[in-house]
Amino acid sequence: MPPKKAVKEEKLLLGRPSNNLKIGVVGLPNVGKSTFFNALTNSSAAAENYPFCTIDPEESRVAVPDARFDWLVQHYKPAKEIPAFLTVIDIAGLVKGAASGAGLGNAFLSHIKAVDAIFHVVRAFDDPDVTHVEGDLDPVRDLEIIHEELRLKDEEFMGRIVADLSASVKRVGHGGNAQDKQRKEECAIAEKVFGWIKEGKEVRHGVWTNKEIEVINTFHLITAKPVIYLANCSEKDYLRKKNKYLPKIKAWIDSHSAGDLMIPYSGAYEQRLSLIEDKEEKENTIKELGGQSMLPKIIVSGYSALQLIYYFTGGPDEVRAWTIRRLTKAPQAAGVIHSDFERGFIMAEVMKYEDLKEFGNETQVKAHGKYMQKGKEYVVEDGDIIFFKFNVTAPKKK
Repeated sequence: MPPKKAVKEEKLLLGRPSNNLKIGVVGLPNVGKSTFFNALTNSSAAAENYPFCTIDPEESRVAVPDARFDWLVQHYKPAKEIPAFLTVIDIAGLVKGAASGAGLGNAFLSHIKAVDAIFHVVRAFDDPDVTHVEGDLDPVRDLEIIHEELRLKDEEFMGRIVADLSASVKRVGHGGNAQDKQRKEECAIAEKVFGWIKEGKEVRHGVWTNKEIEVINTFHLITAKPVIYLANCSEKDYLRKKNKYLPKIKAWIDSHSAGDLMIPYSGAYEQRLSLIEDKEEKENTIKELGGQSMLPKIIVSGYSALQLIYYFTGGPDEVRAWTIRRLTKAPQAAGVIHSDFERGFIMAEVMKYEDLKEFGNETQVKAHGKYMQKGKEYVVEDGDIIFFKFNVTAPKKK
């Protein structure tokens, strides 16, 4: 008898297993977070020049720009179009000592705990009219303050978790049932994570087993969240593509958080562009000044950092992007449309966007053998165009 094929274990992702995820805008006071948020959402969060002007987190949804979606809208000319959205939260400025309650520290840190990824805004512009909470401008010091405050909050939280679990395990002793055995495993994992954080390291940079990730995900740790660094330059520096602070910021990221993305942008420039309502006038301004908006790249990067992708459904009634988490299988992807689609899943009929664009219509895609029928194990890919077949006869289980 031939040996059984080894089933490859799918690697779990850190973070909440949800398609309704949020990204928070984090940084010291007066680094340009609210200006960035306002430009991003055309929202009106107060952007006054003083610490703590954003106390309650402001929330907004921004459409994810995608040329594929735009093409599908042109192709189907639907009555309704619904792109993918990124939910962005503007969180008030952290200050040194926030983890121990300085400023409005604990409230702000709880807001950060509630998001799923972080836009870390760091100030890379000199402006005597905009006060710096630390007195002078030093982006590397600023990065280290935020990095340390977030790590300290996780250290404090994990200290409490380990103490509670250890006490619980001690009561059980050497015996215990399956539930007690699980509690002991959780305690061992919590101690390992606590030790990692105490060494000054972030949870997202660790190599964890699936079992460890399952347990880590129940803690909602701040340092387990993905981070994108946004270096806020002056308009002048951004347009001339030269800034003395950027190499220092990049060097710090490479040594402390290798692989993380840094996007230079100018909050002042983005705000100026966001206030121009006429599309032609905006394009002329960009052409004249020679600087593209970085907001589309920032939005797409944020969406990607959350491990989110989307598939499309298309027709004359509606073109829509449906958000799912990476590695989602077809029945669960169908369930995003309606739970009945998942419950009664039969198959997913899948076209690749590139094939539809190349061959012009569904009939030609089929004629070229590119129209695929996929079952329950199919892992949906970003940009798939899907038609689900389902049949629900049995009543829903209670």
